[in-house]
This record gives sequence, C-alpha cells and structure tokens, in this order.
Amino acid sequence: MTLAAKLTGPGWWRAALSLPIGFLFGAGLVTGVRALQGIEPAIDGEAITTTSLLVVPMAFLMGIGCFDYWFRWGSGAPTVPEDHSGHGARTWHDYFRVNTDHKVIGIQYIVTTFVFFILGGLMAMVVRAELAAPGSQLVDANTYNGLFSVHASLMIFLFVIPAFSGIANYVIPLMIGAPDMAFPRLNALSYWMLPVAGVMMAASFFAPGGAFATGWTAYAPLSTETPLGQNFFTIGVQFAGASSIATALNFLVTIITMRAPGLTFFRMPLLVWANFTTSLLVVIATPFIAGSQFFVLLDRALGMNFFNEGNGGDVLMYQHVFWFYSHPAVYIMMLPGFGIVSEIVSTHARKPVFGYRMMAFSLMAIVLLGFTVWAHHMFVSGMATWLRVPMMLTTMLIAVPTGIKIFSWLATLWRGVIHLRTPLLFALGFITMFVLGGISGIMLAVIPVVVHVSDTYFVVAHIHYVLFGGSVFTIFAGIYHWFPKMTGRMYNERLGKIHFWLSFVFFNLTFGPMHLVGIDGMPRRVADYAEQFATLNAVISVSSFFFGLSFLVFLFNMIMSWRRGSQADANPWRAHTLEWQVSSPPPLFNFDRIPTVVGGPYEYGVPGAVHGTFEERPEKIAPQRGERVGATTP
Repeated sequence: MTLAAKLTGPGWWRAALSLPIGFLFGAGLVTGVRALQGIEPAIDGEAITTTSLLVVPMAFLMGIGCFDYWFRWGSGAPTVPEDHSGHGARTWHDYFRVNTDHKVIGIQYIVTTFVFFILGGLMAMVVRAELAAPGSQLVDANTYNGLFSVHASLMIFLFVIPAFSGIANYVIPLMIGAPDMAFPRLNALSYWMLPVAGVMMAASFFAPGGAFATGWTAYAPLSTETPLGQNFFTIGVQFAGASSIATALNFLVTIITMRAPGLTFFRMPLLVWANFTTSLLVVIATPFIAGSQFFVLLDRALGMNFFNEGNGGDVLMYQHVFWFYSHPAVYIMMLPGFGIVSEIVSTHARKPVFGYRMMAFSLMAIVLLGFTVWAHHMFVSGMATWLRVPMMLTTMLIAVPTGIKIFSWLATLWRGVIHLRTPLLFALGFITMFVLGGISGIMLAVIPVVVHVSDTYFVVAHIHYVLFGGSVFTIFAGIYHWFPKMTGRMYNERLGKIHFWLSFVFFNLTFGPMHLVGIDGMPRRVADYAEQFATLNAVISVSSFFFGLSFLVFLFNMIMSWRRGSQADANPWRAHTLEWQVSSPPPLFNFDRIPTVVGGPYEYGVPGAVHGTFEERPEKIAPQRGERVGATTP
C-alpha cells in the first residue's frame, strides 16, 4: 500500500496525520475568534489547550475511521457494497482498527480497560507508599491529590463501567441468539471514545499546575478555580459518558428487537436482564454528569457563574446534579455484576436460580429506587435539613431488592452440586465482600453516623468493599467464566485459585483496617496524618502491595493461557444458555442457524430440559405460564 493510500484511508496513519491538523485547526479557531473580539492576548495557551481537548480527539476519531461510513452516506456518495472486511478478527492486527464485530469490540473493551486498571493501580501504590508513615515520603501534597483523583477517575470511568460493557458486548448478542449488536458502527465508535477519555485524564499530569486534584467528584467551586489540568477531567468525562450512553442505547435496542424466536423477557438469562436495567440507568442518569461538567467548563472557559456564589451562582446545585447521576452510577457498576454472579452460581452449582422472576423484578426495583437516594451523599453539605430523613429512609429501602439477590444466590447454592472452580470462588468472594460493604452502607444511611464519619477513611473502606470487593471481583469472575468462550482456550485453574485467595486475603487486610482508622477520625484525601494512625497505615500499605502483586498472577494466567492453554470445548461448564451452544470462539456471525428458545435458561436437574434448539422454527412455540403466544420479537 502506498503512503498516499495509507494517509487517505482509515487507520493509524491517517489518525496520526489528523492529530496535528486538529490541533492547528483548534488553535487557529481560538486565536481568530479572540482577535476578532479584541481579546488580549489573542494567542492564549489555556484557551488553545481547552479547545484542543475537544477538537483533537474528534480529529483522531475521524482519522481512525469511526465516521467514514456516516460521512459517505451523509454526503450522498454512491453506496459501497458491504464486504464485511471490517467485521471480525482474522489476525491480531484487527484488534487495533475500527471493527464492527461485537466479539472483537468486547475484547477491545476488556483489554483496554485493564490497561487503565494497571495504570490506576500503580497510582494507588504510590498513594499507599506515601501513606506508609506520617510525614512526606515521595510526593508533595498537590501531586498526591492528583494521584488519588486520577486513580479514582480511571478506576470508575475507564475500568469498572466499561469492563462490564466489554463482557456484555461479547456475551449478550450470543445469549439472545442475535448475529451482532443492533448498531455495529455505533458500537465501534463507543469503544474508540473510551481510550480517548483515558488518555486525556492520564495526560493531565503534564498540564501546567499538574493533574486535576479535586477527586472524581470534582466539587465546585473548587473545580472552577483549580489549574488547567481540571479541564482534562471535565472534557474526558464527556467522552467517557458519550461512550457509555451510546453503548447503553445499543444494548436496549438489541435486547428489545433482536431476541431469538421464543426468547420472551422471562426466558432471558439474568445477565441480559441486568444489562437491560443497567442500560436504562445509563440512558437516564449519565446526561446529568455531562451537564454538571459542562457547567464547570463554561464557568472555567467562558467566565459564566453557575457556581459563583458572589454572582448569583448556586454551589450546592453542583452536588445535587452530580449525585443524581453518581448514585445511580453505583448501580451501573453493580447490576451487571449481579447478572454475572447469577449465571456463575447457577452454572457451577448445577441448580436453577432460586426466585428467577423476583430476581428480575428486583433489578427493575433498583432502577427506580436508585434515583431516590442521591442526597445521602450530601448529609453534611448544608442542604435542606428536611430532605435528610426521606433520603435516609429510601437508602435503607433500596437494600431490600439487593437483599433479595443475596438470599436468592444463597438459596441457589443450598444443596447444589457445587463445582468450586475459580469463577465460583470469585462469585462467593463477591457475595461476602458485598454483604460487608452493604452493612457499612446501611450504617452510612444513618444521619448521626454519617455526620461522624463523613470524609474519613470509613467512607474509603465502604466504597472499596462495594466497588472492588463487589464490582471488580465480579469482573474477574466473568472473565474466568467466559475466557474459554472468548479465546477457545482453558485458563490454568491452579493459578486462578491462587489469584483468588491472594486477592481475597490481602483485600481484607488492606481495606478492613480502614474502617477502624475512619471511625477514629482519620480524614481521607490528605497526604499526612496523625502519629496515632501510623501502625494501622503501615499494615494497610504493606497489604496493599501484596494485593497489587496478586494481579500479576491473573495477568500471567490470562496471557499464557491465551497463547498456550489447552483447547476449550464448546461448553466446558455444561451450561444451558445459548452462547455455550456454539463453538469456542463462536463463528463470525455467531450462529449458522437461528436458534429457537423453548425453555428457561437455568433448568439444571430437569430431565430433558433445554434452553434453545437449532432446528427449523416450529409453527408455534409453547408459552411459559403467564406468557402470551406471539409476545416475542423475532
């Protein structure tokens, strides 16, 4: 291929060329507008950087090829016959270009999110090294603030949320008998916006004044007055949020319109239910964090006064808008994990899910209740005091549908034929950690307790028990469970179990003592602390390093197993759901024949029961009790 063809066709060559062009366009636009408006100086580094953070990523996305099809269609150019050359992975190079295959996109998501997981984890190691003893060890206070802020942002926006999207991208179309996602090109764009957001947040360390240092919450008016690095977070979140919304819309349309014949809603696997409800949360809630960050950007870049109290702004409004997204976001980071655990517990215990319909209804209940609890994060913010008690009650109430799930999983395990493999170990670890995190969450719903422990390490312990012991353990469980399907190889079971036990033990030794120092009053988000907390902090820091090293076992296992692991059967777990009824890895378009669903997904122990068949579609599909014939979407 000639150099001219490389530079004009979609790909990394054109993307590399588009970066300086995008920067020059943004710089010229800002300088021209400032000159026309008579603003001095016309050439302003901060204004150019802010504009470039918007323009250059869009130029990259155009260069890599995310918009080629739409631009061609929009310009009225002749239609190009679809040869599927951009669909599927034939070599490893196909994972580094725009691809429309949901399976390729799922692996792109998973691998990319783990890159940012490693980066965020290294920042956490520096934070714990700094806190190993009182006083200054490695970094100054401002750098410390930047480290924990970028760490939290990468872990939430670039790991937990999109890692679940990656697993779902691979599995959901297979589970519902679809050949792909409803909008494959939008799916590809959703992925490529993700590394843009992550690189932007990590690059904030190179901005004048250092990285954004306001935490992942970016409270105003602090975030409107900090150095330029804050803009990297404010704009990066927009790209991550746009990616999340586009993915959620894709899941909703796919699940609603592309289910296999016979797959009614109450025959769907619970992972499909979990991603359906999660997508509802994303579509409704994510625009609110986008709005909060747009307000901050307008205050910073254009001198507006959304949060300037002196000019009629409302500082408390930021927290209300931010938490109206960010508490539902906790469930965006939990519901897919609930679905993963349901699949794993049922499969590896060889029992039907106890209370299947109640599990589905409880997912919907969490969606509704998730929007009624946001202000429990604001009990000490100075908000209206009359709002405290209703928010305390709704926070306690939302524990009910979550408790239904815990008891359902335990009942599913009861007297099951349990195969204690690595996926089930991580699922059991999740249940343990999530219950402990839920108990501290109920404590934090009680107003007097929150007043005492707000902004202490008790809150740090709680969020890590919920989001690491909860969400991340389910991500590990899901990857181990579907690794044979994704790669066609079996992972090393012994290494998997070593990874689990190292993670489980050192996770508790890292975050368990934080409850104690928090109750005693150690503040979070500070680079130094009183001598009385030194012993426990040393234990926490040493444990955190062993905890971090445990991830290397997982990394080694995944890489070596992907390259040299034993060949995986199509259905090594003898599961019933549709993704296990095709080869490992699946065919290019998933199914050679359209499956027909004839029963529930978890009928283990029922003689002759199957979830789906691949025979010719019958005239009529026997409905479940309470279902209407013809209620499915072909």
